[in-house]
Amino acid sequence: MQTLHVELGDRRYPIFIGSQLQPHNLLAPYIKGRQVMIVTNTTLEQLYLQHYVDALTALDKQVAVCVLPDGEKYKNIEHLNLIFDALLQAGFNRDCTVLALGGGVIGDMAGFAAASFQRGVYFIQVPTTLLSQVDSSVGGKTGINHPLGKNMIGAFKQPEVVMADMSQLKSLPPRELSAGLAEVIKYALLGDLEFLAWLETHMDELVAGNETLLAEAVYRSCAHKARIVANDEKEQGERALLNLGHTFGHAIESYLGYGEWLHGEAVATGMVMAADLSQRMGWISKADLARTKKIIQRARLPISCPQIPLDAFLSYMSHDKKVLNGQLRLVLLQRLGQAVITKTFDVDQMKAAILANQTVNQ
Repeated sequence: MQTLHVELGDRRYPIFIGSQLQPHNLLAPYIKGRQVMIVTNTTLEQLYLQHYVDALTALDKQVAVCVLPDGEKYKNIEHLNLIFDALLQAGFNRDCTVLALGGGVIGDMAGFAAASFQRGVYFIQVPTTLLSQVDSSVGGKTGINHPLGKNMIGAFKQPEVVMADMSQLKSLPPRELSAGLAEVIKYALLGDLEFLAWLETHMDELVAGNETLLAEAVYRSCAHKARIVANDEKEQGERALLNLGHTFGHAIESYLGYGEWLHGEAVATGMVMAADLSQRMGWISKADLARTKKIIQRARLPISCPQIPLDAFLSYMSHDKKVLNGQLRLVLLQRLGQAVITKTFDVDQMKAAILANQTVNQ
């Protein structure tokens, strides 16, 4: 097992990364009271829920469960309310802990509930997808979607601990594993050329589910995110770099309907659009753009999206959280391995990059 810490001034929390991790031992020090609400979904209920119920019960905890439907389309206020219903019906108080057992959707919703219930209770992340292990479980961003924009309603809620168990990735469908690799590639493109070369060497084995290499990818990705979050917890500056590809990707997700494309798939194409615009601006070369596309394709991710009317695409982009004072800011590549947040770009070149990476009748 490897351990990282997210440092937040006078606060810190660990990220445990390994295989066959034991919740009985690892989570016990981070559960402050007796009451634990496990939030999971219908898929994971069948796979892992009983293991965690048994482990927490053995710790003499009062365990309750909230099982939500599985899918991004349920990441909304109606289903968030089901968590509040479960907490209130169980009679839980301000000393309770909300434990998210699931991927990004469960983590975001459970974290938002933990931030809001009785104005804040304890929170633990047990991410079960690659995407959530390398991204959404670390850093404290929580929230739900709105028909007009993804993750537009939420709160910052840092967990007490994150436990990323590689053995749980075995149950992931190949498409979900690839979606997680999009966020791994993101860290390499925005800040680590050596990591990009490592991914190019090992991508086939990562796609095949090599547990040892996946653990290394998770560790290196989380190390990047932990460093950035430590410098900018509330996304006032540097942390926005973590949104490489996301402004374009969120527009794709929002237009197509949450869940039609997985988040990582949309981010993958969004990163290609960002790299394409960076190349049009003269920041990266055509060879750099081709290299970006190749590593994304090798992860079995899309590099173009179905046709989306440009006006609709731009409308969704205008709702992005990086819009300040009516000015859209984008995360682009000054060069491979070095991203920058900028509001200085040619709008026509941006439109061209969007249109160039759409596929007719896909």
